[in-house]
Amino acid sequence: MENLFSLVPLIVFLPVLGLLVNIIFGGRMGEKAIGAVASAASGLAFVTSVLLGVALWQTGGEARVVPFAEWIRIGSLDIPWNFCVDTLSVTMMLVVSGVGTLIHIYAIGYMHEDVRFKNDPGRFRRFFVFLNLFIAMMMILVSGDSYLMLFVGWEGVGLCSFLLIGFWYEMDTLGRPSWANSNAAKKAFITNRIGDFGFLIAGLLMFWHFGSVQFGQVFGMAEEIAAAQPGVILAITLFMLVGVAGKSAQIPLYVWLPDAMAGPTPVSALIHAATMVTAGVYLVARSWPLYSLAPDAQYIVAMVGAVTALFAATIAVGQYDIKKVLAYSTISQLGFMVAAVGMGAFAAGMFHLVTHAFFKALLFLSAGSVILGLERGHHHLSHHEGHKGHEEKHEEVRRAEPVEAFDPGDMRNMGGLRKRMPVTFWLNIVGTLALAGIFPFAGFWSKDEILLDAAKLHPEVYILLAIAAFFTAFYMGRQIWMVWFGEPRHAAAEHAEESPKVITVPLMVLAGLSVLGGALNLPGIHTLGRWLGHTIELAEHEVHAAAWLQISWGGFNPLVAGISTVVALLAIYFSWLIYGRKPLAAGQKDPLKKPLGFLFTGMERKWFVDEIYSTLFLKPYAAVSRFLADVIDWRFWHDWFHDRVIAGTYNWLSRVALDRVVDARGIDAFFNGLGELTKRASASLRRLQNGFVRSYALAVLLGVVAILGYLLIK
Repeated sequence: MENLFSLVPLIVFLPVLGLLVNIIFGGRMGEKAIGAVASAASGLAFVTSVLLGVALWQTGGEARVVPFAEWIRIGSLDIPWNFCVDTLSVTMMLVVSGVGTLIHIYAIGYMHEDVRFKNDPGRFRRFFVFLNLFIAMMMILVSGDSYLMLFVGWEGVGLCSFLLIGFWYEMDTLGRPSWANSNAAKKAFITNRIGDFGFLIAGLLMFWHFGSVQFGQVFGMAEEIAAAQPGVILAITLFMLVGVAGKSAQIPLYVWLPDAMAGPTPVSALIHAATMVTAGVYLVARSWPLYSLAPDAQYIVAMVGAVTALFAATIAVGQYDIKKVLAYSTISQLGFMVAAVGMGAFAAGMFHLVTHAFFKALLFLSAGSVILGLERGHHHLSHHEGHKGHEEKHEEVRRAEPVEAFDPGDMRNMGGLRKRMPVTFWLNIVGTLALAGIFPFAGFWSKDEILLDAAKLHPEVYILLAIAAFFTAFYMGRQIWMVWFGEPRHAAAEHAEESPKVITVPLMVLAGLSVLGGALNLPGIHTLGRWLGHTIELAEHEVHAAAWLQISWGGFNPLVAGISTVVALLAIYFSWLIYGRKPLAAGQKDPLKKPLGFLFTGMERKWFVDEIYSTLFLKPYAAVSRFLADVIDWRFWHDWFHDRVIAGTYNWLSRVALDRVVDARGIDAFFNGLGELTKRASASLRRLQNGFVRSYALAVLLGVVAILGYLLIK
């Protein structure tokens, strides 16, 4: 079994090998071959993760550090590239590669159609190159043995999200020429840089006070540092929270995640379910020795998660885009996870991370199936219209009123799809029930465990999360009634077509995991909790809980579970009363719009957070940028300093000082004087050269007399 640990580098290099094969040879390969290579690379990384899990299980869960290569060595600083193989990292490896592989397989069918709807089949290969790179970077993040190695993967997934969110960078989500998708990618990238700056500050503080960023050395010195300088641990953990808020989309840095829907649906599933957004939760769980020494930081993390969970859930109620609803749902569910790990309920937080990967990937991919179904229906209509007679088409165009471009992701264009897409319908129902926390689906067990821990540790967190759970069930019920029931509200919905098996089979696997995933950590058994206990010290919290919380059946509180179930069922019932009993008609406004008034407008407009950020940050930043560019750079630096001070001074020196004074009056005068002197000397000497022999003889005589006189005198 020990030899199996040496396989750990493959979790990174297999996806890298897959993307290299597609880069080098993909131009001569078909789409199925390209997709097969990328999927096989991710799938083999999953197999490797399974083998690592088996090796850990057989060796009692003892962590291993596998050296790979020297990385940074500067003086006393030595940071090698080591792989950390423990129960926490292997759990993340299994989720990332397992769910990631299913998304790869799904993407073969999805992108085959998407690149044709967008009229650019050549991008198929590029998509899978980026997808493999995403898996590789996420594997670096979860397998590193130091915060610096983790940061490399952290930045890598940020880059990959930029590449994939802006995959169709020159158009918007409807395929029209626009920079909307490009702007969404930039928004994600820049917002994450803000969070990454906080993580970087935490790393620098850590190195300054611990002298290392290796997990083992930092955690080994944590208690000593906390005893001597308790503020240091608090500062490090709070700066880490800034990074968590960026990567795991918590208040106030969550705003990038809804815009990430600009990427193709497999990207949404990969980012929201299995990879990037879980990185912040993993960071807190990995840093449990630090957070356990900073109770104030733990409470702040828990409250940030709880407030985010409720805030995002309210926004989801007012959204119409099928993927935007799920995007805000992801932010909300991440709030549950962050609240859990913030409270110290690391097993509950990781449990929900795993189950959420199952049912949220299922929901996103089934939403993608719906979008493709409507696009097929719309394409069918367009193709049918193309065969009409010229005069008939001309008459229709003449009478038609201007209409906006068809949006296949708008739930107001759907309705009645359960009859057109029955397989996707039932699979979507499974994911919805799991997310709503209905027994016996996976979400029931993982969410209930978080609610129970919150009820015991922080009642205010429990209240916020319980209300968020109500909204979760409500907006998912709203989505079900709007998408699948009633009558089609658009001609494309009437002609929607079911997706092929390459899309529905991965959904079936995820549906199975969404049903059975709760078995990973059933009350009284706590398989996942015992597994993670080899890495994380899962201490029992000593709390003075209310009497009703003392009721427990093997770690399962029937009252907490009963309350959460009743709350979820009531929410679904209310959603049926509003949206299901009398389904929406084409063009009808949302039934909540009138009774809720400005409250629904706030949810619909996302509580105007983007507008507030634009007013407080973006517009002032743009104004400062324009001032710096126009006034400082152009008018001051270019026009005045460069043109007048530098160029003007140079021109004055060259024209006045050097040309008129130094050159004209100095150099020219000197050489002109030499010339004049030569002329005068020549004129004087010319008198001696008169051409008469008697003059020359007289000169010779005078010379002889002068010489003889000199000799006589001497």
